[in-house]
Amino acid sequence: MSITSKAYTEGLAKLREVRDEIKPLERQLAKIQGELTKLATRRDQKIMELGEFEKAKADRIATSAGVSVIDVVALVPSLGPQGAASVPVEASSTDSTIGDHTGPQAATQAIKEPVGTPAPELRPAAQHIAAADEQHTETSEDEELAAAAATVLAAAPSPTPASAPVTQPGEQERTLPSIPEGVAGDRWIYAEPNLTSKRPTFKQAARQMAFLDTATGVLVWQAGAVTLDLGRASVAEILTAVYATVPADVERIYITAGDPWHQNAGGHQFLKDAVAEWLNGPLPEGWQLESSRGKDRQAGHLVHPRNPVGRWQRGKDQHTEIRSVGEWFDPAGADPATVRAAFVELWKALRRHWDDVVLMGSPSQTGRDLWSRTIPAKAGAKWADGYPVMSQEIRGLLHATAGQGRTELITPPRVPERVPGWYEADRTFAYAKHTWTSGVGVPQRVTAAAFAAMSEKEQADALFSPSHWQVRVTIPKDWNHVGLLPAPAPGERSWHYPHEGGRTFTTWAGGAEVNLALRNPLQPWRIEILDGLVWEKGDPLKDWSNKLKDAWRSLRAISEVHGDEQQRQAARLASRAVRSILLYGIGTFAQRPRITTGSLELGTSGEVPEIPDGARLTGLTDTHVTWERNGGFARDPYAHPEWAAGVWSAARAALLSGPTGTKDPTTGKPARAGALHLPAGSILAFRTDAIYSSVRPDWPYSGEPGDYLLKGAMSWEQTTPNNEEEFYVLQALGRQALEAEEL
Repeated sequence: MSITSKAYTEGLAKLREVRDEIKPLERQLAKIQGELTKLATRRDQKIMELGEFEKAKADRIATSAGVSVIDVVALVPSLGPQGAASVPVEASSTDSTIGDHTGPQAATQAIKEPVGTPAPELRPAAQHIAAADEQHTETSEDEELAAAAATVLAAAPSPTPASAPVTQPGEQERTLPSIPEGVAGDRWIYAEPNLTSKRPTFKQAARQMAFLDTATGVLVWQAGAVTLDLGRASVAEILTAVYATVPADVERIYITAGDPWHQNAGGHQFLKDAVAEWLNGPLPEGWQLESSRGKDRQAGHLVHPRNPVGRWQRGKDQHTEIRSVGEWFDPAGADPATVRAAFVELWKALRRHWDDVVLMGSPSQTGRDLWSRTIPAKAGAKWADGYPVMSQEIRGLLHATAGQGRTELITPPRVPERVPGWYEADRTFAYAKHTWTSGVGVPQRVTAAAFAAMSEKEQADALFSPSHWQVRVTIPKDWNHVGLLPAPAPGERSWHYPHEGGRTFTTWAGGAEVNLALRNPLQPWRIEILDGLVWEKGDPLKDWSNKLKDAWRSLRAISEVHGDEQQRQAARLASRAVRSILLYGIGTFAQRPRITTGSLELGTSGEVPEIPDGARLTGLTDTHVTWERNGGFARDPYAHPEWAAGVWSAARAALLSGPTGTKDPTTGKPARAGALHLPAGSILAFRTDAIYSSVRPDWPYSGEPGDYLLKGAMSWEQTTPNNEEEFYVLQALGRQALEAEEL
């Protein structure tokens, strides 16, 4: 493109105009951010001052400060929960008992321990290694490996103290929270009073849905299909056109294609700002932002960069929301009629197991509602009175220390600049493989000294129970493969996976990953237990998961044998929706701190309006400011981060090494698959359930949950990706190449 001298001069003039418009807004933003920083500093100082009060309580301070309890404890580590929520414990140096706990499911007592006992090394005896993966009996090969682990661990040199983990040059480790020592930490171990997950006694209200392609204007609902003129597909144009066509009882509009909220993405640095601008656009006469809907906590917009939710109302009785069907599945070019057919097939498949099934707005809401209807209802059955919810302190700890799926791009010089090929192996419906057992009840705290006092069998039982451990890890000096355990990452990333031989670091990890580090097929890592939480074994997710797996299998079968192509495609999409129900349903148990987002219109002179107390400014446009407020952890009866953490840990471990459904023909033992069963230096990336490598994985695939499906393959030399953009290009090319190969 050539630019004339005149156009260049005019362009500079326009650029200066934009600059002059930006400068006052930048000054306003800097002023607000400066004020917020000062206020946050004052708040933290006041928290620390109040924390010195003898009867100070973390939860009361957190509520007054507008932060979470875990944030308060980070500033004042000596603070425990309210006395009313205390549990009976035995102090290590006194026989006094601390308070009564009257909530559901009293906690187990802390184990007495001598003060100053060093953290124990893990030395698992061979005879206690059985009972590992998915009720799979371990082989003699694993027993030999365990014995080798005991020898190697015993001979390893003492690691650096937990307070001084080794870091790489230029890195600064984040510090993960710990359970306070002694009685203060024991007070964390309780269940929230009068808060349990119980089976509901009502049926959800069904909402009529419509499906709209904003690129073509095609609208499909129960009574028919039309093509609308949507103009630029603004909120006002969509609401006007849709409700001139469909009845007011259609309360949910799914966008199947077009992503209208991205129409001005080029004018913003971040997609969320473009989405916020679209959601806050002008409304037709009589419409307003939905402010409340009975007891519905979901009132108001959800500003998400790709799958936002907009909620509006007209008068008191008409409510509607616009959502992306991408929450449920990638429509992959399917028209609105096929997408609607997919929702019908999904409902029919779920109806076989839940006669009161209602498809809610998102797969996460639907998943949690369906799970709640599998809670035991028979009087006298275990947990019929409900599953207890952990203390706010334990939930906060799990939120801070239990990550989700592994995402990692491995770049040169760890791998060559050029690799002989590119292969993508993805675990089918992976999380469904790891729901057969979960922790129930109130956990037992196992400190370093308590773990050291256990017998080898008790240690093995603890590690194979649903558990979450604070550990000090030392990587073998000659280790040359990928990292095994997550650690707090330097900078803005959440987690990374240290791999350097001889490195020592401190982290939290689930029992599945700790066992994998000790029993991996290459070389045991040295693990020292610093602290831990161990739950009773139960199966709260098993019935729910089994029903979803059955629905998934039936839909996959329809997608392969049905005579009508549209129905086959609809069944394929519906099977992916079942996957989302389980995947995001598990995520809802994690109960992240409740984040509220909102926006306010700028004054006529451009002045910034006052944002709500406790909120922080996240965006500023010509017409609106966007804010965000952390509401902390609500009293949610379905908050079970211990379940989500257990599934995520097991899935990350299986990504490295796990059993398959077939036997090794050479040994007759169960075959295993995962990154550690590929050559060192061949792993290029991890993406939650997928492994990307430079060599072709030769693993059996039977279509069952947890099996590795080859989704991309290029058997010729490639340039190793150095960033996310290059990675996604190779991912797309690999999938296209495999499709061409299979034709």
